[in-house]
Amino acid sequence: MEVADAGGVSPAARRLGVSKSIVSRRLARLESELGLQLLARTTRGAALTEAGATFRDHAAKACKEIELATETLLPAGELCGRLRIAAPLSFGPTHFAPVLAALARQHPQLHVHTSYSDRFVDLVAEGYDCAIRVGYLQDSNLIARRVGPLYGKLVASPRYIDTHGAPEAPEDLAAHEALMQGTEAWQFQDGDRTVTVHPRGRFKADNAIALTAAAVAGLGIAWLPDGITGEHVASGALVPVMTRYPPPPAGIYVIRPPGQHPARKVRVLTELLIECFEQGKA
Repeated sequence: MEVADAGGVSPAARRLGVSKSIVSRRLARLESELGLQLLARTTRGAALTEAGATFRDHAAKACKEIELATETLLPAGELCGRLRIAAPLSFGPTHFAPVLAALARQHPQLHVHTSYSDRFVDLVAEGYDCAIRVGYLQDSNLIARRVGPLYGKLVASPRYIDTHGAPEAPEDLAAHEALMQGTEAWQFQDGDRTVTVHPRGRFKADNAIALTAAAVAGLGIAWLPDGITGEHVASGALVPVMTRYPPPPAGIYVIRPPGQHPARKVRVLTELLIECFEQGKA
């Protein structure tokens, strides 16, 4: 199942924390016992055969039932099995890693595996139980639970402001270099009204820490979370701009694949994150 989800023996071995040879031997033994080829090896990894896809579906259901049965027999509140989480690289190691460590400490039989990356992973295709995401969510068929607010502001370096000036209102941003993750829209509050701006800029990065470095270097104006820019603002390396039009609070979310009920381990993680972030500590 891991080889199918990961797309090959090597990535599956990394997920499981074992050597590639162990995974290869176990896969070969399983195929030998079944008398079927489950995976078609290619130069780009591995793809499920028709028999492999059928076997994987049944195996996934069996694993879920085993996990549920084990949780039922454990003492009340105890968690077991494995929890695979995708978390952002920009925010995860500093803000979410302590919560995940607390989860592992409270549940000694639970294996917590976290992947830190700022790309949007495919939870279903890559075999994740859930993801922690920050910002403004886009529409999708995934199920999201907000666990806390995320506050941010527009910032620029004194060097940039000295050279280009500072925007006073949202419409002024058209004349400025924006530091962005992609082609996102920025929103601002004008009293009870929300103003949406589509900024432009030549410097883009999928990591908020990289955008912070670009802002400090004077390359442009960036919308960044307070938790990342706080020290730079305190030191004067970055200056808040356009403060009369603050961005509406973004959010911290736990995202999971569609289904009737979330796994108990995902619910417990969600509750821990709410306890930590519902007061707006991010």
